[in-house]
Amino acid sequence: MNEQRRDFLKTTAALAATVGLTPFSEVLAQGKSSIEAQDRVFITNEDSNTLVVINPNTNTVETTINLTSFDEDARPPFRFVTAGVAPTHAAMIHKPLYHGCIDAHGAIPSPDGKLLATSGRGSSNIYLIDAVNKRVIGNMPNPAAGPTTNPERLSSGILVGREPHEPTFTRNGKELWVTLRGEDRIAILDVERAQKQAGGTDASAILRYVPTINGPAQVWFNAQGTLAFVASQKVAKVDVFRVNAGASGHSRPERVTTLDISAQDKPGFTPFLKTSPDGSEVWFSHKLADTVSCRATSGSFDLLDAVPLGAMSRPNHVEFVENAKGKVVYASLARVDDGGPGGVASSQIAIIDRSAKPGARKVVSTFFTQAREAHGVWTNPANDLLYVAHEQDELPGTPNAGQTVCTAFDVSDPFNPKFIAQIPLGSLKLPSGELRNKKSINLVYVRPGYRGQTA
Repeated sequence: MNEQRRDFLKTTAALAATVGLTPFSEVLAQGKSSIEAQDRVFITNEDSNTLVVINPNTNTVETTINLTSFDEDARPPFRFVTAGVAPTHAAMIHKPLYHGCIDAHGAIPSPDGKLLATSGRGSSNIYLIDAVNKRVIGNMPNPAAGPTTNPERLSSGILVGREPHEPTFTRNGKELWVTLRGEDRIAILDVERAQKQAGGTDASAILRYVPTINGPAQVWFNAQGTLAFVASQKVAKVDVFRVNAGASGHSRPERVTTLDISAQDKPGFTPFLKTSPDGSEVWFSHKLADTVSCRATSGSFDLLDAVPLGAMSRPNHVEFVENAKGKVVYASLARVDDGGPGGVASSQIAIIDRSAKPGARKVVSTFFTQAREAHGVWTNPANDLLYVAHEQDELPGTPNAGQTVCTAFDVSDPFNPKFIAQIPLGSLKLPSGELRNKKSINLVYVRPGYRGQTA
């Protein structure tokens, strides 16, 4: 009987994976889609140096944006596949004259959703993406173009410094603050000039470098855009800066204080932070401490909550969902647990009830992401749909074996998420062969022209 039940569950899971072909409007109980025609999900893939674009109307991959420089020349040293052999990741990015992205990682939309900024950790640069046309800003026609080459030559992007982990737009969209995790400073770029520099002009996008704590991981701004919070992956501290925007909208940063968070993050490894929709709180993921914490964004920035997530949970990102049925914080967990749906190993997401009083917030339940090593999470503007990125490929014997996948959930009841789709990310089709989209990190849901989460 148990074997029959396992077989039934596996079959059910396989069938559920095909739900991604059905519009979300048919999945929501109320029968009305909260997705607009222009909505897209963008995912950075660190091992393939690509960005996958998913259309949430169909939950299928619409296109893959190429951040590699393979196949820009017909000669073998420039090819991805040479003599029928596809190289390893390490060999791929160390080919002679490779000038493409190395370790595509961070991603963030501009306040109006028309631009994306993504970081190349290993190549020490930032790329700007046109979110409407789904293309890299600054690419040029390839002078060596032909039937066996790419028609464009990849922009060199903007060199910013060692290990740019995460970029973040200021609330007015004028600047891009980039944390340099391999250093102790933040690069601040003028967005308009950055677009010109990416296109090859002499305009220098970098306005200044701001000293900060060692190993800065990410910046996030308060709702008013007047304060910047900076977390670190090397020290148990948080820097707080006053933005001091002038008449032009550009900042004149001034450090307000440095917070000691060693009680919440003894290892000193906080990779992600984000402010709540109402702007009153900033939440941090303390990955090696297996904890998330919350502080006030005003006054003395007091600690409001420290929420343990369980041994080896390894939280990556947090996301907020607020709708008619509840108010929660989700934390994506990198840990992979046995006993997921259909008996397949899966990561989980912790659900924290944010409607509880500060000091009393805790994990009330978890749900399986239906894929392995959950990382980026982002909700749609209506807060009834959630997408989750994953680092590890799917296991043999599963419907999307060997594929990196994204999963989608109906969170119209945020305490009871319903699985919608497991979306295989497929590959980038280069002239010389296929480069599999692999190791997803950041994920953002974008509606161009809409004031989004960074506005």
